[in-house]
Amino acid sequence: MITLIRQELRKNADSKIKDSSQWFFKEQVKFYGLRTPDVRKISRKYWQIVKNNKKKDIFSLCEKLWQSGLMEESLIACDWSYSLRKGYDLKDFIVFEKWLKLYINNWAACDTFCNYTIGAFIEKYPKYVAHLKKWTKSKNRWVRRGSAVSLIIPAKKGKFLKEVFEIADSLLLDKEDLVQKGYGWLLKVSSEKNEKKVFNYVIKNKGKMPRTALRYAIEKMPKDLKKSNGKIN
Repeated sequence: MITLIRQELRKNADSKIKDSSQWFFKEQVKFYGLRTPDVRKISRKYWQIVKNNKKKDIFSLCEKLWQSGLMEESLIACDWSYSLRKGYDLKDFIVFEKWLKLYINNWAACDTFCNYTIGAFIEKYPKYVAHLKKWTKSKNRWVRRGSAVSLIIPAKKGKFLKEVFEIADSLLLDKEDLVQKGYGWLLKVSSEKNEKKVFNYVIKNKGKMPRTALRYAIEKMPKDLKKSNGKIN
């Protein structure tokens, strides 16, 4: 199965897309050179073949895809693990945490995996949000970013606001700009349902919060609010 997927990815690769894709990343990232919609089309095609397999066998295929280090294969692994969300159980968190720590090495893979797979897991098993708070102390910047971006989708629904602020507190002075952007993004989406509370949080911390995080956090707030007595824009 993995061989067939790789053959199809190579067949559809474009050297121009491969070269231009690197522009979006500071670190070196490996690509075949496919547009995301084309990768998802291949992902869906082979998902129809494997979807009735046992979860552990699908996870094993995902692991092999992650191990390649190629962006397109990691996207397929993300798609497949998220497609299993209705069948998640508690022990799956160990697998997901392992993948995050071992295989993720860029913001795109981090966001795709954490937004969807881990985000869906946290919504199903809310007590595991405590693990995200532990991730904020990791030496691995992708794990730290993951602590924030795993709550993006739940936060859009107004969930986990207390934990959003706790994670932001822990990451507040992080030196990595991609971590700053991660928790700034989390605050921004949290403001969609809790605008005033997030605004008050930003006002409280604006003297310490890095400009990158601040800019992300207030991006969707109304201009009149940003220009109020807090003067944070």
